[in-house]
Amino acid sequence: MSTLRFAPSTTSALAHDGTAMLGRHLRRLRHNPGLLILTQSMPVTMLLFFGYVFGSALAVPGEDYRAFLVPGLLVATAANGIMTGMFQAAQDTHRGVTDRLRTLPISRAAVPLGQALGDLVVTAAGTVPFLLVGLAVGWRIEGSALRAAGAVGLLLLFRFATTWIGIYLGLLSRSEEAAGQLGGATFLLPLLSNAYIPTNGLPGWLRTLAEWNPISAVATAMRTLFGNAPIPADGAWPIAHPVAGSLAWCVLLIAVFLPLAVRRYAEGT
Repeated sequence: MSTLRFAPSTTSALAHDGTAMLGRHLRRLRHNPGLLILTQSMPVTMLLFFGYVFGSALAVPGEDYRAFLVPGLLVATAANGIMTGMFQAAQDTHRGVTDRLRTLPISRAAVPLGQALGDLVVTAAGTVPFLLVGLAVGWRIEGSALRAAGAVGLLLLFRFATTWIGIYLGLLSRSEEAAGQLGGATFLLPLLSNAYIPTNGLPGWLRTLAEWNPISAVATAMRTLFGNAPIPADGAWPIAHPVAGSLAWCVLLIAVFLPLAVRRYAEGT
């Protein structure tokens, strides 16, 4: 007596295949501990460097510089999702792994989704020691626990959004070396924001550019939710409404780059 077999729905297939690709990505990081240690230790090193070397030379009117710095450095680290996403996608593409995965009977969105979720898990784990070091150097959460949880959730959402930018660019890249060079250039993005310094003293055109940088909106939202700094006066709309502005930026980036990355993966080179 024959039995009927129903194909799983697209959503359940994506969930199953995406979970499998998430496991692959985490195993990949486990077999490359040097990269994992570097990505987890670099933000802490930068916090100690900026906090103690620049902290004695920089002053934020009415605020402690470390209280200003920690949220900004968290967001700057989250923006590195562009670099890591780009390099890992380019590495799989140019070593033939992506072509082999494309021949499997799995959802086309599963492979990039697994990479994005794996990066998110690693980022969430790395945020804990960073926050502990921040507390050790004098940073404090001045807001409620609920608002602090919202700040961490917003940070992870921003990392998820930037990772999709990196995955798409990595799939477009011509070589691993090109992806590494372009990814390294992303360190300029936090410098053109309020991650490290307030934008009040910048020239008009540069201040406008910095305040419309998504990093500035998320950093301001983090400082507001953690209770570390008030919303700056006379800022651009994303700065005057930092939480709404941050969510809008994240939704826009995901809406643009997630389908682009999935389509690029499905089409191949």
